[in-house]
Formats: sequence, structure tokens, C-alpha cells
Amino acid sequence: MDYTHFLSAYMPDSNYGEKQVFLDMVELSVTAERLGYRGVAIPEHHLINITMVPSPLQLAVKIACSTHRLEMTTAVAVLPVRDMRVFAGEVAQAFLLTDERLILGVGRGAYPYETSRLGVPLEETRAVFDESLDVLEALLSRKEVSWNGSRYKFEAMTVMPRTPRPVPITVAASTPEALFHVARKGYNAMTTPLSGDHELLKRQVAMFMEGRSQAGPAAAKNRLGLQRGIYAAKDDAEAKRIVSLAYSYFQRFENIKGPGVVHDGMIEPLPRKQSLEELAANLLVRTPAELVDLLSEYDAIGIDELIMTCGYGQSQAETIEMMHRFSEEVMPYLRGSKKMSATATT
Repeated sequence: MDYTHFLSAYMPDSNYGEKQVFLDMVELSVTAERLGYRGVAIPEHHLINITMVPSPLQLAVKIACSTHRLEMTTAVAVLPVRDMRVFAGEVAQAFLLTDERLILGVGRGAYPYETSRLGVPLEETRAVFDESLDVLEALLSRKEVSWNGSRYKFEAMTVMPRTPRPVPITVAASTPEALFHVARKGYNAMTTPLSGDHELLKRQVAMFMEGRSQAGPAAAKNRLGLQRGIYAAKDDAEAKRIVSLAYSYFQRFENIKGPGVVHDGMIEPLPRKQSLEELAANLLVRTPAELVDLLSEYDAIGIDELIMTCGYGQSQAETIEMMHRFSEEVMPYLRGSKKMSATATT
């Protein structure tokens, strides 16, 4: 199982400054490479102060200039709000400028506030996404592409520049059925059980594997990534404080998925049905020894990549310290011959 650090791009206080948020993400990426993470995941969202990255491809190129082997995954590029004829060229250019380390993660969008203001109501994004992905893949993989669909109609064209190899594409999907279809079409996938239990996760993994097997030998190495809220706390007191910060984060997150109360780009925190204790049980904010035991279950059921979300408003220094702790006290026990319960060594 590989590890990817999710760049949350969360600015709870507008006085912190947008430029500093982006500088922080570059520093976290350099740290991730140095500590042995496989990559970083770059979100895309518009008009709001959570996951505040309107152009993940731009940020990927910036990160590539400061790193050497790190993968950069867009998590995810929202296809329905773009024109694929323009976006395909931007993807190809970014792939070249990142030394072919770009992984194009794509999705339909999740925030009604965002998609509706950008011209596509959320209830229409599924159909738009499906056609957009077909168009995008055709433009990236073939020359002289013409199209006559519901959203796209155009005469033959060739997107430039061309890439020396196919751009890897990962599709975001949440239900077991969706993961099956994504895998059967030959794509990598990323998912999350959200508030679902471990049994749901096992069904998600099983359906991805079934779809991958039906896709044939060419898809045998396709990967499934799992996004979870994970924080390696130094002790129980820190874990409690991070969960409290996360609760405030999710008050804003659920607002933007629901009523969309936003002032000057800043999302208002709203009351949540889920209690603080319930959130603590759902997030993996634990000590390193506890995380080893919990994450070994993900490794065992076939998760290829763990996409770790931990940006809940703590300081940059605390995040970097946590990344070191995870690298030194969790990763070694989940790889190769060192895979064992850290609890047994303490």
C-alpha cells in the first residue's frame, strides 16, 4: 500500500492569505517526497475557502518544479464545468511539464453551490461527466477526433500538444456498483466510504476487483485509492484537539454541500447532525500504534493507495511534524518484512 498526502487548501481565517496557502502546499509536497510518500493529491474547487484550488494542473506544474519523483494526482478535476476541447490540451501540456508524473483524477463535482454558479446544476453533472470523459479520452488518445453528442458537437480536430504515452486517468466513484463499472472500463479509481462502515468498504473493494478482472489483462495493474481522514497524533490530547478542529471543518464542508451559505468566499460553519463523538469514531485521528493496526486492514483487503486527508486548520508546523511521525512510526510497519503491529513493539 502506498501513501498520498491530500493537499487540503483550507483557509479558515482569511487573514492567513491565499498566497501562503499555496506556498504551504508546495512545502508539504517537498516534505512528502522526502519522507517517502508516493504522491500528493490536489483538489479542485472554486469560489470557496475549502479545497481552494481552481486550477490543479497549474499547482501540479509548480510542485513538479520543486520535486523529482513525486506523483501529482488531481483529486479531482471537475469535468462538467470545463470545455474538454480546451482542457485536453491543458492536460497534455501539464503532463509534459510535470515530467509525466501527473495522474489525472476526474469527477463530476460534489458541491451544488459551486457547480450551479458555474453553469451546471448538480443534478445534471452525471450525464455531462459521462460524455465529457469520453470526449476527453478520445482527444488525448487519438488524432482527428470529431464528435456528435448531446453536449459536444464538433468537426475533426487534433489536440496539441501530444504526449509520448497515455495520460493515466483515475475516476472518482463512491458506490460499489460505480466502482465496478469504472474498473471494467479500464480506469484506476479512487473512493471513500464517507460515513459508511468497514463492510461497505469491503464491498467497494470487491466490486472494483471484479470489474478489473473483467477488463482483461491490460487492466491488471490498475489501482484503487482510498481517501480517508487520517492524522498520526502524538498523544490522546492532540487527537482530541484535532478532532475538534475537524468538526469545525466539516461544519463548513456540509454547508457547501447543502444550503451554501457563503460570504465573500468564506463558508459559514453550520450545525451538524453528527456529534463530535461520532466524528471522532469515523475519522482515523489516532496515535501511530493505533494507526498501524487500523491501516493494516486496508492493506489486507487490497487497497493500493491511501489518500490521507489531514488539513483541518492546524498549523503548517504541526502538519509537517505529523507527516514525519507517520513516516517514521507508521509506514515502516506496513511495508514488506516490517509489516507487524506496532502495538507489539511498545
